[in-house]
Amino acid sequence: MDERLRKQLDFILEVDKVKNIMRQTYLADGKRKENDAEHSWHLALMAVLLKEYAPEEVNLSRVIPMVLIHDLVEIDAGDTYAYDAASGATQHDREEVAAQRIYGLLPEDQGKWLYDLWEEFEAYETPEAKYAHMLDNSQPLFLNNATDGISWVEHGVKKSQIYKRNRRTGEGAPKIWEYMQELIGQHVEKGHVIDDMSEKSE
Repeated sequence: MDERLRKQLDFILEVDKVKNIMRQTYLADGKRKENDAEHSWHLALMAVLLKEYAPEEVNLSRVIPMVLIHDLVEIDAGDTYAYDAASGATQHDREEVAAQRIYGLLPEDQGKWLYDLWEEFEAYETPEAKYAHMLDNSQPLFLNNATDGISWVEHGVKKSQIYKRNRRTGEGAPKIWEYMQELIGQHVEKGHVIDDMSEKSE
């Protein structure tokens, strides 16, 4: 076996571990939580189906690999729950170290390509990155909606936390973000999300 193929196969086997990284979001049937591999596959499919809602032209040949590899760093860094402020404070540093190791397993050209895509996603500046973030933020919300807000209830999630996390989601697809806001409002009314954003009397 030549060196290039060996490195590619080593990487392929290493990232099989992503199937064991469990997230806090439940599957739509509510029976168990999803893993990172399932999440990434779901985003790739959504990328294809929802492209028409991106406000700018996006290149799916960049978006699809971007969403497929964006969580591989969690093999080393672990899943950081969206509303865990303590873990969130160290997330970038942990994931940077993981990115260097994991993408570094590949031949140099492919490793740099995937590392650069991961950095582009993290930077949140290009149309592709904004669209990818919209997918990454909306998918768990849609699953929470399908499960009557199980994860939100379990973690006592507040409306302000959801809005803070999604403060830029509209940049990736304004119409999707509008729909997400409708769903959040419904779950506030049902008591699945704590309403801490109502106007208070002076």
